Amino acid sequence: MIIGNNVLAHVPNINDFVGGLKTVLGENGVITMEFPHLLKLVEECQFDTIYHEHFSYLSLICVKNIFEFHGLEMFDVEELSTHGGSLRIFAKHKNNAIHPISVNVELLLIKEIEAGMKTLDYYKGFQERCEEVKLNTLEFLIQQKRRGKKVIGYGAAAKGNTLINFCGIHGTDLINFVVDASPYKQNKYLPGSHIPVVSMDKLNDVKPDYVVILP
Repeated sequence: MIIGNNVLAHVPNINDFVGGLKTVLGENGVITMEFPHLLKLVEECQFDTIYHEHFSYLSLICVKNIFEFHGLEMFDVEELSTHGGSLRIFAKHKNNAIHPISVNVELLLIKEIEAGMKTLDYYKGFQERCEEVKLNTLEFLIQQKRRGKKVIGYGAAAKGNTLINFCGIHGTDLINFVVDASPYKQNKYLPGSHIPVVSMDKLNDVKPDYVVILP
């Protein structure tokens, strides 16, 4: 068995990588890969998952085509809740008859096609919806500032940094600081926004009115 959780979307050359999987997979072996689902990214406007670690944003249609190009066949798929909605696929050599093709594969392919993922129209309007999230976030933070409320962030996370920088937040005007349990992140600053990262103790000391969950 070859297991790759949150790996497939991270490789610079996905065809080369899947070709390597084909090479090392045993005759009756199984590949299982888990990756964020593009369907959820678009439908739920999860633009915070778009950042430097991800080279690809994957649908089942796309992954099935890549695997088939390299002589691998997908025989099952699961929908997961992790990272806002992920897929876990199972694949084998095409001539491996041990594992029958699950109906899950066809059902999810139909779901993607009916959603319109094979059309350009499906992706239109994504930018505008992202900007709506940005405006709503800024309106909320500015409103709390005017009311004299304390707002802090929880978790110095990559996804949170994408949101904060897209919103153009800089310094401590709108978010006073971010707490994080990792000592390696404490006494440093979030990239771009330069919001200080402090230990969890400060959460109890300051007793903020609002905590923005950033992961």
